[in-house]
Amino acid sequence: MDLNNFHAQLSALEAELLAELEVGEQNGADSTVTLDQQSVGRLSRMDAMQGQQMALEQKRRRKERLLQVRAAIKRIEDEDYGFCLDCDEPINPKRLEIDPCAQRCVACEEKQA
Repeated sequence: MDLNNFHAQLSALEAELLAELEVGEQNGADSTVTLDQQSVGRLSRMDAMQGQQMALEQKRRRKERLLQVRAAIKRIEDEDYGFCLDCDEPINPKRLEIDPCAQRCVACEEKQA
């Protein structure tokens, strides 16, 4: 298993997530919605509130994924990468190619569900 390849993939993903989070903060898509009935109609407010909630959820998911990426990079550095956190067996490299942040083998992941 080529750990350098996985490290490069994870580092690129980390940079991409950080850039997306920064753009989201600059755009202010998750900022507070104005609820003044005089300036905005009811449907417009509802659309704005829905957009705000979607932006907040997107931001939350990016932050969660960023934590997963950083944890995977740490496992590479600690030489624990590619081993299941539950049973300590090797994770199938094809699984890691699909999701380089995978922490468990398929059998243990199915037990979690």
